Amino acid sequence: MAGIITPVKTEERTKLGIRPGDTVRVHQKIIEKGKTRTQAFEGLVLATKHGHEAGGTFTVRATLSGIGVERVFPLFAPFIEKIEIVKRSKVRRAKLYFIREKVAREVRRQLRNMRMMNVSTDDYKEEEKVAVDEVVDAVAEAVEEATDGASEEMVAVEETKEEAKA
Repeated sequence: MAGIITPVKTEERTKLGIRPGDTVRVHQKIIEKGKTRTQAFEGLVLATKHGHEAGGTFTVRATLSGIGVERVFPLFAPFIEKIEIVKRSKVRRAKLYFIREKVAREVRRQLRNMRMMNVSTDDYKEEEKVAVDEVVDAVAEAVEEATDGASEEMVAVEETKEEAKA
């Protein structure tokens, strides 16, 4: 080739054949404070657009810290060091945008289940201990009140006996 238009090996990226349903790991160069580092972004390919043309892109969705993140990568971008296909899945759609709603439904279902199942065995032990302590305190108070009342009644009976004798 006489003149190289792009430093990217376009044949390699074209041969990859990225398609929706693939799980890919995209390694990209990031320049921070004059230093260059490589960062990987791994996720599910939702869509590819414009095929293997110069402006071809693919959309990757990943879940990072419980939050869905989507990135659109140009297929022949020079900042992409390499693209690895981690897993291939058979899908019946050309665009997998329905995954967004599906994941949201699953997260809502999990949150609903977490709300209902928010109690552990340790919590029950603590509650039982508190309940037993409350019952013991209540019984002790009742005993004290009963003995105080009984002793007052006994004193009153003894006073009436003394009065009767006198």
